[in-house]
Amino acid sequence: MKRIFDIAAALAALCIFFVPMLFLSLLIKCTSQGPVIYWSDRIGRNNGMFRMLKFRTMRIDTPAMATHLMRNPDDYLTPLGKFLRKSSLDELPQLFNVLAGNMSLVGPRPALYNQEDLIALRTQKGIHKLLPGITGWAQINGRDELSIPVKVAHDEYYLNHRSFGFDLMILWKTVINVVKKEGVAH
Repeated sequence: MKRIFDIAAALAALCIFFVPMLFLSLLIKCTSQGPVIYWSDRIGRNNGMFRMLKFRTMRIDTPAMATHLMRNPDDYLTPLGKFLRKSSLDELPQLFNVLAGNMSLVGPRPALYNQEDLIALRTQKGIHKLLPGITGWAQINGRDELSIPVKVAHDEYYLNHRSFGFDLMILWKTVINVVKKEGVAH
């Protein structure tokens, strides 16, 4: 049921956002050097590696590390980067990851390949068995503002309480948080 909903909702969202995504692609290309899409190596289900798509918000010379670990991450943002991140529009290409089956609409956010502390804690709690999501319980409860242990506690809560109704509630609260621009550090 979850996979069918993911496919149907991702297709519907791509139909709705197709023109805005084309427009954003053009703006990104015209305002900064490099590709429109950033392919981020991420950890997926069972700690397997996959490539997650995002609209590029950082310059091409940005170090491959979590933004919260950078000294001055704003120094690396493209002219549209801050807007794309605050509005969460940089996440729209992940709808293609959902269609490909390496992400779900709802689940724990996929860790960067080098976030060893997050990966280890998730593996210890069994969270690594879940398909990662575009949004999740941790994202609607603090997102970038959460420490790794708190994020993992939210992921574990989701693991133990997941259901179709819970996913719908997370999706609804995600829309509200995106509109309010809550929980986004950069």
